[in-house]
Amino acid sequence: MSPDAAVKPDTLEGHVFTVVKGLSTESILTTLSETLASANAMANDLAFDLEGSRRHVALGLQQLIELGTLLANRALDDIELPQPPR
Repeated sequence: MSPDAAVKPDTLEGHVFTVVKGLSTESILTTLSETLASANAMANDLAFDLEGSRRHVALGLQQLIELGTLLANRALDDIELPQPPR
């Protein structure tokens, strides 16, 4: 293994993706909201290609995604952003 490929001490075994340390809560919630919006669009598109119980499952997933989006957006609304100096 090359020195560049060595595992860093803070890397967890088997984890491919991670959230960068030091990101603001606002940045994390904004990214979450955008990711959920994309998942919502995909679930919606899929649901209309399905019929019967499979369509109900896809629409149920879409509702759960929408609930997550509402919660993320509410958390974003509740964050107190630093006020610029006067």
